[in-house]
Amino acid sequence: MKSNDKKKKSKASLLGLGLDAKDGHTRITRGKNFLLYGGSEDTHSQMQETAIKLNEKLDRKGKSLDDVPPRELVEIFREITD
Repeated sequence: MKSNDKKKKSKASLLGLGLDAKDGHTRITRGKNFLLYGGSEDTHSQMQETAIKLNEKLDRKGKSLDDVPPRELVEIFREITD
């Protein structure tokens, strides 16, 4: 079988977009399964904290973002943002 015939497995990633920056800074943070772009200093910091907490929660569950069904992901977001 040719390598072109193999299907590439998609990888789940979290994309965070902050649209409230007014200070001219371009903030970009990349991490394990996430990319955060833009936002004010406060907004970007909140996105970073959420992404880190998400990964910590998934690690404790022994799961990756690829393994989590959408409903479970929503529940995790509710838990970490309360």
